[in-house]
Amino acid sequence: MTHFLGGGRIEDEQKLARNGNRAARAATLVTRLQAMQRQINAKHFAVLRLNGKGTGCARKLTCVLDNWGVAAEANAHDLVNAYGEELVAHLDQSLLPVLWDGAGEHQAAELSELAPFAHRLKGRKLPYSGIAFPVRLGAQGNGYVVFAGSYVDASTEQVVDLHGRSCMIMTDLLAADEKRVAPAETLSDREIACLQMAGDGHISEEIAERMGLSVHTVNAYLGAATTKLDSVNRIQAIAKAIRLGYIS
Repeated sequence: MTHFLGGGRIEDEQKLARNGNRAARAATLVTRLQAMQRQINAKHFAVLRLNGKGTGCARKLTCVLDNWGVAAEANAHDLVNAYGEELVAHLDQSLLPVLWDGAGEHQAAELSELAPFAHRLKGRKLPYSGIAFPVRLGAQGNGYVVFAGSYVDASTEQVVDLHGRSCMIMTDLLAADEKRVAPAETLSDREIACLQMAGDGHISEEIAERMGLSVHTVNAYLGAATTKLDSVNRIQAIAKAIRLGYIS
């Protein structure tokens, strides 16, 4: 006896399969990045992608994957605020690793052997030091793989190895992102509006106040948009929405 599945059930199973594949891809990337961070005594990683065309303020770095946890939005915002323009300019000119010192004691990012061959950021101090590996793959594949912590140290061999592996991370992330949103999963006006304001740096409470909604409703819109965009978190959803032209 043959059993036929209803359209709704088929769509549900397809969505579960997509979510399962997405989770598996993200878990694999996270595992690889965590292994890389342990090599140089880093506590966290973040992948920054360059979005936009042209020069200057038309382009900006967006965090698409990280393990900062609940502090992800704040840390990504602070990093891009502090060094975003300099990082974008450096990416156009060089593929040398980028270093910065954190605030307070034991925050220096040391790389003594490669000091002449690395670019050190100066100015505003973040609560953590870090090293960022620039990657240029063309189109949507440009950005940085970042490792941050209280004290980040690396040998010449480790830096060369991590830079090559960072390129592979970005390549695999780009390949996974080639999938586009299905017509049936296009974003609603409210979802787009919430994503736009989140992308502009507003937290859920601020978005709720501006739109006259509850914080719960705003989070529901952002959660729905994240699912539709096949993203692992809100930050990646914002980055993907920019690439797909939903927001600027």
